Amino acid sequence: MALIIHEDCTACDVCVLECPNDAISEGDGILYVIDAENCTECVGAHDEPQCQLVCPAECIVIDPNHQESQEQLQAKYDRLHG
Repeated sequence: MALIIHEDCTACDVCVLECPNDAISEGDGILYVIDAENCTECVGAHDEPQCQLVCPAECIVIDPNHQESQEQLQAKYDRLHG
């Protein structure tokens, strides 16, 4: 799965710095967006999604449109960092 950022985002930037895959970037307006092609939910780097841990607005959630298994997320991480 990938994660998405709700419209409650305050653009505090902390999630950007925590992403090991550089999957988070500025979107339109003040929102940040997560690139599903690069998001591994931190599989391969950490035990849980770091962006969710640091988000003060708690606006980062599972993207129901990008369902992936742990194995798929690990393969994606390996491809990105191989």
